Amino acid sequence: MRIQEQLYALRQEGRKGFAVLIDPDKVNEAQLSHTITLAQRYSVDFLFVGGSLLVNAQMNAVIRQLKAECTIPVVIFPGSVQQVDADADAILFLSLISGRNPDLLIGSHVLAAPMIRQANLEAVATGYILIDTGKATTVHYISNTQPIPYDKPDIALCTAMAGELLGLKVIYMDGGSGALKSISSEMIEAVSNHTEIPLIIGGGIRSAGDAKRIWEAGADVIVIGNAIERDPEGRLMRAVSEARHEVVKI
Repeated sequence: MRIQEQLYALRQEGRKGFAVLIDPDKVNEAQLSHTITLAQRYSVDFLFVGGSLLVNAQMNAVIRQLKAECTIPVVIFPGSVQQVDADADAILFLSLISGRNPDLLIGSHVLAAPMIRQANLEAVATGYILIDTGKATTVHYISNTQPIPYDKPDIALCTAMAGELLGLKVIYMDGGSGALKSISSEMIEAVSNHTEIPLIIGGGIRSAGDAKRIWEAGADVIVIGNAIERDPEGRLMRAVSEARHEVVKI
């Protein structure tokens, strides 16, 4: 099943997805193997790979290792047009609809499109919405855009609806790497209740309680990155997996 179909199945069937975000700059081979073991043990649905700013050329090696050591789908979460890799299962083809930077609305996509086609990579058309969660993050700086204010769910809702009407297939609301807090339930509920496409939420999710609240508010998939990097024992991954069972029967 293609990645977009998996995302839609989660929403249509009322199930909840769990994705782990891997920054290629922050893992070595042994650490990655350990993360793979934990992800399989705790039924992680997707492994997202990428970052707003990659310094080391390790992305292909990371994706190859993931594909060699597990069957969890590997999805590129790109921070630039250079982050296209034929070994992945899919790429989130992100259009930064919360900002007004034309390069991130369509410009970079023109450059990336032939690379994606040549790689025969599934592209999931994704409306990417940045939310202000208390601090300037790398993605805010790199994108040169203003995030939607934390307490303005109406703006997030109208932005998501516009993305859906434009034909985008998924909405991804993100507080950014190192966000001080996760996106509010009010904002998630507004978007989930008034759009029909899958909703992914990332940024600032540091506990099973955060994950449960966000799922219950209407997220179809949650994404955790930094907090899992700081938890090599896998306690958070296990707790989030257990919390998912409390939200819905898996």
